[in-house]
Amino acid sequence: RRNGARSSRDDDTARGPGAAMNASEVRGVVVVVVRDGRCLLIRRAASVVVPGAWCFVGGAIEAGESEADAVVREFREELGGAVRPLRRIWEYARPDGTLRLYWWLADLASDELRANPTEVAEWRWCRRDEIEALPNVLESNRAFLAAIGPELLGPPPGR
Repeated sequence: RRNGARSSRDDDTARGPGAAMNASEVRGVVVVVVRDGRCLLIRRAASVVVPGAWCFVGGAIEAGESEADAVVREFREELGGAVRPLRRIWEYARPDGTLRLYWWLADLASDELRANPTEVAEWRWCRRDEIEALPNVLESNRAFLAAIGPELLGPPPGR
């Protein structure tokens, strides 16, 4: 991300990685790391778009960057850690056509994580029910959990 701006997260294989479907569409990646039934989430810092929101790590794909490369870069920028991108598991398009996110499952390559305070206020490992109980979770993240959560994390407790 440039100038501390935090976009969103996303590959249009017909147009090449990072290519937008339309001129105003922001494309980005979202990094999903799961360990022992818990997902790694961050709370956004005050200086980024949607400050204080809880979400998965992620951000805009830079020009000429592949989705997998964006996954590695975004994770490093936000949490100072290393991940191995495994595969794209979901895609989200905002109905107004301004945002397209590509959700990637990734393995944590190192347990050493250090939040970049200009982008991340805090991070934590959360079970699905804990994510659902967090305040201010991004809508795309809630949609992801509804669509993929049961497959990835099992059904919510008590359901």
